[in-house]
Amino acid sequence: MSRIGKRPVPVPAGVTASVDGQKVSAKGPKGELFFVANDEVSVKLEDNAIVVQPINQSKDARSKWGMSRTMIEGILKGVKDGFERKLEINGVGYRASMQGKNLQLALGFSHDVVYEAPEGITIAVPKPTEIIVSGINKQQVGQVAAEIREYRSPEPYKGKGVKYAEERIVRKEGKKK
Repeated sequence: MSRIGKRPVPVPAGVTASVDGQKVSAKGPKGELFFVANDEVSVKLEDNAIVVQPINQSKDARSKWGMSRTMIEGILKGVKDGFERKLEINGVGYRASMQGKNLQLALGFSHDVVYEAPEGITIAVPKPTEIIVSGINKQQVGQVAAEIREYRSPEPYKGKGVKYAEERIVRKEGKKK
């Protein structure tokens, strides 16, 4: 039995949600998102909360139950507050800057890396060593942050590279004589 799936998803104030068959749509101050639930689960809007139930007790239906509820909760939070991911840059000469809508990264290569932000994603650089990726789609925000981190992921000896703000780099000891 899914402990997550059992709980109904409350619709926050300022957000309008609608259920049309398997499609759940949410519209809020930040924008509009939708999620199409799998046919193995049923989705209903009951007294300002969205309830997700499995169609039957098969393993497949129960495995999609909690995931569907979490995805619906994500779109409701996204259209109300949005999501953001912070990245930090460590290393001598490593820095970031904005060039119009593009992110320009100096990461020790012979050339600067230019990253073009996809539609619906906002990238901010408050400090040359800090990048903030924000948007309403949680999956897309995480994907963009991972793509930026991938250009120079942190190495374990000196900790140089691009890392998530909450990430802790496990350091290794260097060579000994």
